[in-house]
Amino acid sequence: MSPPIVDVVHQIEFSAAHQLLSVHLTDEENQATYGPCTQMHGHNYVLEATVRGPVSPTTGMVVNLNTLAQAMQEEIFDQVDHRFLNEDVPALSHLETFTAETLVIAFWDLLAAREGEWQPGKLHELRLMESNQNWVVYRGPHS
Repeated sequence: MSPPIVDVVHQIEFSAAHQLLSVHLTDEENQATYGPCTQMHGHNYVLEATVRGPVSPTTGMVVNLNTLAQAMQEEIFDQVDHRFLNEDVPALSHLETFTAETLVIAFWDLLAAREGEWQPGKLHELRLMESNQNWVVYRGPHS
């Protein structure tokens, strides 16, 4: 019989500012696309990381939550909290726009680089909430 598969979720909250502009659009197109978000503004973001995997018969865990929490703290929170995402975060400097969609993919890449620390679980999903009404979900490049 195979071990049960369980999702384990850890959440962090951070505050950061961003500005929505695309270098591929004119000023008028940016304004029409992003509206008031073309101005610098901020959010109190919530990021949830889900690790999915079998429950270890030895430890009774899918992932050590302390290890997952430390990775999220170091790779994301310490880099982005109270920062202007467009300019102040070297790990995000490759982004052309700073939408929730592009941010969640970048955060995935940062966490996936540490995935070996929480085997046998695998990063399954990231959910980035910009507000109580708006969030994005990403399940990796092969979802």
